[in-house]
Amino acid sequence: MNTDAFVAYESNVRRYGRSFPTVFTKALGATLHDEAGKTYIDFLVGSGALNYGHNNPNIIAPAIEYLAGGNILLSLDMYTAAKREFIEVFVATILKPRGLSYKIQFPGPTGTSANEAALALARKYTGRSSIMAFTNAFHGMSLGSLAVSGSASTRELGGVARHDVIRVPYDGYPNQAFDSASYIDYVLGDPGSGIEKPAAIILETIQAEGGMNTASAAWLAQIQRSCRKHGVLLIVDDIQAGAGRTGDFFSFEFAKIEPDIVCLSKSLSGSGNPLSIVLIRPEIDIWSPGEHSGTFRGNNVAFVTAAAMCKMWSDRLFTASVKRTTLKLQTHLDGLVEKFPKVVEQKRGRGLMTGLKFRSQDVVGRVHDIAFENGLLIESSGPNRDVIKVLPPITITDGELDRAIAILNNALQEQANDDCRSI
Repeated sequence: MNTDAFVAYESNVRRYGRSFPTVFTKALGATLHDEAGKTYIDFLVGSGALNYGHNNPNIIAPAIEYLAGGNILLSLDMYTAAKREFIEVFVATILKPRGLSYKIQFPGPTGTSANEAALALARKYTGRSSIMAFTNAFHGMSLGSLAVSGSASTRELGGVARHDVIRVPYDGYPNQAFDSASYIDYVLGDPGSGIEKPAAIILETIQAEGGMNTASAAWLAQIQRSCRKHGVLLIVDDIQAGAGRTGDFFSFEFAKIEPDIVCLSKSLSGSGNPLSIVLIRPEIDIWSPGEHSGTFRGNNVAFVTAAAMCKMWSDRLFTASVKRTTLKLQTHLDGLVEKFPKVVEQKRGRGLMTGLKFRSQDVVGRVHDIAFENGLLIESSGPNRDVIKVLPPITITDGELDRAIAILNNALQEQANDDCRSI
């Protein structure tokens, strides 16, 4: 396997190539192939950017036809037929069936672009500068997003001071006995708290990079009530948890809340093409024309594939299959937790956005390596990198899922056997 060009010329910042030292060539669904002909099941899926699998034919076929037709590829924020179709399909298949009414902003193409736009708009709308953000949060790699992220090592990137952020405990932090939602409500209403009223609260319903920490429906509902009570905007960063990852299209649906601003990216295009949007309650949309922009906000191939993805949510067979796969995955993971209690501490996450919290960071590294050797791609998360993220495509076949879980089971069994031999 020739990796010389990557080692010689690619920056030291590369990460995944070091974790998975092979050269991939082809992919379909949940299965990847490398140059040597070896196959792998993908539980990484572009860090949540390929929820619908690799080269999903329902999504890729319209893109191939579009590319072959001499159509517009890049359009800034000009009007195009592809953009119009995406907007119409998104409203008809995603927003209206859920009783949601949002304006759609197209910022730059990445998740952090969407978060930066949301933060800027919240500050403009309220006239306040501070943002309330949570422990163990991750919101992206640009300066505003870094500022509201929780990890100290992440926030140190960029080399400049980041002010105007109020850090508060997430649901279950530091433990389940502490009611952080009530605490937030109290300090926002107490003039003696020393905490100024923020422009917005930004949160993930599941903190993927933070270790698959999961907010309850009751906690999310209380946060929304507090925002409305105190005149603070609620921003949901649904970049990794949205676009179907939890089994619903939006990760907050189960809590029956309606955020003021929602940020989507990663799997929004359904194809790996960069695309992000910011959903804004109409009365908050006070942007002036051209006040916020980005050269690559008009990725028309992404509009085409995103529209195809959205149409899938009108297919009852598709939504039923997602629910069935969710149940199957959860059952598998419950079995692994029960079988390997000395290795796995608990299951985390919700729907098809799940993880296994291990009792040791070292064990995570060994399980990762064994799984890769046997044809499964997984990655770790959390401040201590002691959680394995389990992110199969939501379209994964039963055969692919069973094979992946068997590989993970064998990796855990090998680690359990090693632990027994060391006693």
